[in-house]
Amino acid sequence: MSDDPLEIDCDDEALDRLAIELLGRRCSDLDADEQLVLKRVLAGTFVGCDADETAQLNSTWGDRLADKVAAVGGSWGFIVAFMLVMAGWMAINVAHFGGANFDPYPFILLNLTLSTLAALQAPVIMMSQNRQSKKDRITARHDYEVNLRTQLEIVRLSRKLDKMMHLAIREAKKTGEEIEEVIEEIKNPSK
Repeated sequence: MSDDPLEIDCDDEALDRLAIELLGRRCSDLDADEQLVLKRVLAGTFVGCDADETAQLNSTWGDRLADKVAAVGGSWGFIVAFMLVMAGWMAINVAHFGGANFDPYPFILLNLTLSTLAALQAPVIMMSQNRQSKKDRITARHDYEVNLRTQLEIVRLSRKLDKMMHLAIREAKKTGEEIEEVIEEIKNPSK
């Protein structure tokens, strides 16, 4: 998350107090992601773009082309169409339709075409997979931040509920004592 514009300053007392309150450790003892989440909690900001938005913002024309080629080349439609083209190619050359004989039986030109296609398609698909793994890492970092923020908010709420419960118990004890005094006065009106 180094691309975040928020600069982490562990000398900031409010940030250090928040770290101790919520995580039980000083800000300087936290890793960079935890520090960033605390800084965002303190600032009241939220997670930025999701993984797909970030990837689209940073993608080049070649990246988008690689994704499209991988999407088409990895589909059943491509496989069926490619099988039909190959069957048609072989049928035309074996049966000599219209006097065609541009690639006789061992189909050397077809073999060369298939090899070239495979040689070009494999690295393009690998480029697309690399981009997908970058998206996955971004998604994992966002998920980590959301989970940590949720955990921090649960800790905050739990502490608030504890304080409210202690106040309610104190008030209940106080009210109970007052009721006991009133009951005692009713029982012994002479005092």
